[in-house]
Amino acid sequence: MSAIAKRRERERARRHQLIITAARELAEAEGWEAVTMRRLAERVEYSQPVLYSHFNGKGAILRAVAIEGFGELATRLRRARLATPEPPQALHAVCRADLEFAAEQPALYQAMFVLPTDVKFAHAETPPPLRAAFDEFVSCFSSDNLRRELFAEVTWSALHGIAALSDSGRIPPDGQAERLDFLVTQIAGTPRGPAPL
Repeated sequence: MSAIAKRRERERARRHQLIITAARELAEAEGWEAVTMRRLAERVEYSQPVLYSHFNGKGAILRAVAIEGFGELATRLRRARLATPEPPQALHAVCRADLEFAAEQPALYQAMFVLPTDVKFAHAETPPPLRAAFDEFVSCFSSDNLRRELFAEVTWSALHGIAALSDSGRIPPDGQAERLDFLVTQIAGTPRGPAPL
């Protein structure tokens, strides 16, 4: 590849990231309804056709934002898990890190879990950053737990419910620690292996 082609490729990657970052900032400031191709073009100072050369619409930008968010979440969950390696405490640390992430970046969390995208969960086409985030939950359960992925899925689903209800103001924030303790105690205390018939 020539030096000119490499420079163009770097410039394209920089523009691509600039659009993603601008979408995230605009969404956090004004909500996802404010994120339009026109507003993004103004914000990044490129024409709408340039934006469309990177993304075929808002849905594609939302997908890119979500995948970037899962990468950031995976890093945060891994840090929490490795700081507290014992299984019940690791699960508690990972769950707390997940809820803190949701509270600190609500628009990003919406892109990842709430708004419609074509990002597939529990599928052969699941993006690696999403899988990495999920695997941090899986790693909190013993490798001899034959249903550790199910436990991780139920835990993450419960956390999503807590985060969504907290964000909407439907449950009070002062009960978050108690909810988290209860969830971890219930999940960590579940017997390992397949359920009896």
